Amino acid sequence: MKASEIREMSAQDIRERLEGMRVSLNQMKLNHAISPVEDSSKIKKAKKDIARMLTVLSQIENQNK
Repeated sequence: MKASEIREMSAQDIRERLEGMRVSLNQMKLNHAISPVEDSSKIKKAKKDIARMLTVLSQIENQNK
């Protein structure tokens, strides 16, 4: 997900999506620990998407102050 796509979302939508992404990331990590995932780059991509969402969310919250 690109930062420009995230910026178009509302803060509440970002928070909801972020929660789902965290759950998904934890599930991927658990599955990878049990049996290696075929495409481990999905874990890296999920981490980067979460970081992007957190960055944009903090920017939105700082603008509203």
